[in-house]
Amino acid sequence: MAGTPLTDLDRPLGRDKPAPADKPWGRWLATATAGGVGLVILGLGLIAALHRAPDGGEPMAVATIEKRAAPPVAVSSGPEAKPHGPASAAQLESDAGVVVYRPDSDAPGAIVITVPDEAGAIKLASAPDNRLVERTRYGLLPKTGPDGATPARIYARPLGPEPTTKPAGRIALIVGGLGISQSGTSDAIAKLPPQVSLAFAPYGTELERTVQRARGEGHEVFLQLPMEPFDYPDNDPGPHTLLTGPKGSDNIDRLHWSLGRFTGYVGIVNFLGGRLTADEGALSPILRDLAGRGLMVVDDGSSARSQLATAANRAQIPALKVDRTIDTVTRPDAIDKELAGLEAMARDQGIVVAAATALPVSIERISKWAQSLEAKKIAIVPVSAARGFRNPKTTGSLSTGSLR
Repeated sequence: MAGTPLTDLDRPLGRDKPAPADKPWGRWLATATAGGVGLVILGLGLIAALHRAPDGGEPMAVATIEKRAAPPVAVSSGPEAKPHGPASAAQLESDAGVVVYRPDSDAPGAIVITVPDEAGAIKLASAPDNRLVERTRYGLLPKTGPDGATPARIYARPLGPEPTTKPAGRIALIVGGLGISQSGTSDAIAKLPPQVSLAFAPYGTELERTVQRARGEGHEVFLQLPMEPFDYPDNDPGPHTLLTGPKGSDNIDRLHWSLGRFTGYVGIVNFLGGRLTADEGALSPILRDLAGRGLMVVDDGSSARSQLATAANRAQIPALKVDRTIDTVTRPDAIDKELAGLEAMARDQGIVVAAATALPVSIERISKWAQSLEAKKIAIVPVSAARGFRNPKTTGSLSTGSLR
């Protein structure tokens, strides 16, 4: 009908359809997308610019570099000036504390270089040396090495450099009875001069460890072999004592037990043994076994009837007999008197060999006495070295055989 508005049902399809309402968030999305694309393009352009100019974006500055002449170096011509370049051999030796004896000096035909240790201490060879031991059921026993080396030579304490002033006399001192009392042994190792030789009994605990500690302090060591005294068994040296008569048939087995108690010893010294050392028939098989082991034999001088050093000589074993025991009387004044007597003997004979026991009083008196010897020009030397200074014409003690 005329004038009546058409409803949606009456209106022809596709004609006069009202436009959809405009939505504002669509415009915002389009704007944001365009901005993002613009930022990406700008970033890519900046990266390209920086790659073309490695220093792009960094601050720039210009500095002027001026060349100046080097200042003159002052050279002193005074006596204190030291020349540059290689030093002379004498200067190097003096700076390093090295003493070199050349063929035309006191060591003809050889060059001997003595390099001082940092602490001035003499170091003993490490033990056991594999060349000088054999494995047995009793442990490691000493032997002569395939190259002829011997424990007496390798394990001995070196004498070290000659003193600047010739000594008026030398004293070799061996202190025995160590290894049983831990406190007494520790005192002897710590308090006695390292030139003093120490003898250990084959008894006690941790003997190997204790002996190596003594050697680490510079003391050469000996093994004390328990031997039958005249009043045995009332006076019993201890287990595995070497015996005379029919009881001596097991002596080699007993000997090997003692020899295997520790390593690093220079030789053996008798412990008691008045009866055994007087019986050369009982000594012979023991010394035959020792002869192939490269050890030194020391007679402690406790028995006037002892044949130990004489029999060792016949077995081609280096042997030495003690001249004097200083602590037979264990009073401080008596020990001091004996020590003074050693000085007189050393001046008269050149060398004297003495023995002592590791009693507290003996260690204390020896330690104090040793501090006075340098002023008296008396030197303490290891027992192993005493043989080299001994003159058979001036002493009845024996020095036989060779350390090698």
